[in-house]
Amino acid sequence: MEGLQILHLEDDTLDAELVHREVARLDIQPRWVTVSSSEQFYDAIENTRFDAILSDNRVPGIEGLQALEVARQRRPGMPFIFVSGNTDPRWAEHCLEAGATDYVPKDQLFRLPSALRRLHDAREAERLAALTRGRALLVDLVKELSLARSVDAIVRIVRRGARELNQADGATLVMREGDFCHYVDEDAIGPLWKGGRFPLDACISGWAMLNRQAVAIADIYQDPRIPHDAYRPTFVKSLVMVPIRAEAPIGAIGNYWADPHDATPDEVQLIQALADCCSLAFENVAVYENLERRVQQRTAELQEANSELEAFTYSVSHDLRAPLRAVQGYGEMLLADTVPPLQGQPLLFAQNILAASQRMNTLIEDLLGLSKVTRAQVRVQSVHIGAMARDILATLQTAWPQRSVRVELDPSLVADGDAGLLRLALENLLSNAWKFTSKRDDATISFGVEAQKDGRLVYCVRDNGAGFDMAYVQQLFEPFRRLHRESDFPGTGVGLAIVRRVIQKHGGEIWVAAEKDKGASFFFTLPARRAAR
Repeated sequence: MEGLQILHLEDDTLDAELVHREVARLDIQPRWVTVSSSEQFYDAIENTRFDAILSDNRVPGIEGLQALEVARQRRPGMPFIFVSGNTDPRWAEHCLEAGATDYVPKDQLFRLPSALRRLHDAREAERLAALTRGRALLVDLVKELSLARSVDAIVRIVRRGARELNQADGATLVMREGDFCHYVDEDAIGPLWKGGRFPLDACISGWAMLNRQAVAIADIYQDPRIPHDAYRPTFVKSLVMVPIRAEAPIGAIGNYWADPHDATPDEVQLIQALADCCSLAFENVAVYENLERRVQQRTAELQEANSELEAFTYSVSHDLRAPLRAVQGYGEMLLADTVPPLQGQPLLFAQNILAASQRMNTLIEDLLGLSKVTRAQVRVQSVHIGAMARDILATLQTAWPQRSVRVELDPSLVADGDAGLLRLALENLLSNAWKFTSKRDDATISFGVEAQKDGRLVYCVRDNGAGFDMAYVQQLFEPFRRLHRESDFPGTGVGLAIVRRVIQKHGGEIWVAAEKDKGASFFFTLPARRAAR
């Protein structure tokens, strides 16, 4: 039975030896501190932690009952067993009524080992309960530290948990700053050294960091590593200090006690485990802050590049219009006013110039449209998107009256979004559907909405036209990317890029499913509808 430390008040050396032999004979091996006077008793109980006290009826300078009262005042809850030559049961009963844990006559020492065993078992149960509680708290602290995204967050977590972990009277978090220890924060029954900076070789936290090991000190005034003058104004009598990170420590965590306390291995391991988790948390914060800084820098670079590109696109498109109008004007004049009229190859050249300038004008218009969408502010309102689609398709039918297209849509559909931008997106999607079904006699175009299991509403423009090979789907929404020949289906390749920008500006998503010669389905989401007021 190792681990119990017992204070034994006995002035008879032979009796003390008998007690110790009796206990040892049953393989009970506590650590004994034997005192034979009141002075020795007061010194021991003041400066050393014990698990139990054994006492004779008196030793020089102090009665046993008086020693019991002193123990109750200075060490509340300390087991106190009388081991006395007085065999009077009434006296034994009196001692028990006064608060003694047990009474063992010296002629019945065989009872003592079982009494000490009960103390040991109770102490072990308390140890396991404290260890279980400490580990449960440690798990919670580890979870919090894993989510910490700043040094301040780590400090707050450690400040709250380090003291509670071992039920200490105080705790400190110390960070290394070059050759100094910075006492960053503390939680204690009295002020310690918060905010102070001390040389590494002048404080126990520095010793723990320099030696890369934990240190437990039961009596700080008996340890030469402790700067006693710095501790005298404080309540501290005992402490544990552990380094944060075994290799190249970056700090330390300390526990402090106001009474003499011989820290157990469990207590040292718990606070060291917290320090190890702090080390990982500090590394995580460094990685996170570096990543966040890089993301912010990259985002700023992209925003600047996009702004410059948009400005350039708008400027180029705007500035190209004037010379393009001149080319178109002179091309029309060549065809209309040349005398004699152009014929043969000159006529073909002039027609090609005019056709190319008209195509260039369409490209510029699309570029301007894309630029305007990018810069546009989204003004969300209730939009009758079904009626909007119906009107767009009616306009297309008017422009191509010779076509017969079956239209399927619900004109009562309503969505929340920017009316102008949504019209622009639908015009491009429906115009594409109209264009790519132009070679089919049984052309069908539909527009509807489908509710998903996750509650989202997914809108869909579907046609049974030319479709395309899904192997090239990644190129579909890029500006000026076309999956069909100009001679088959004319266009600039900007329309779907505009559609994607519109949907993204609404916070939605867009995707497509298609099959060559069987049509295409364009799906997109919009923000959830606001509740009616």
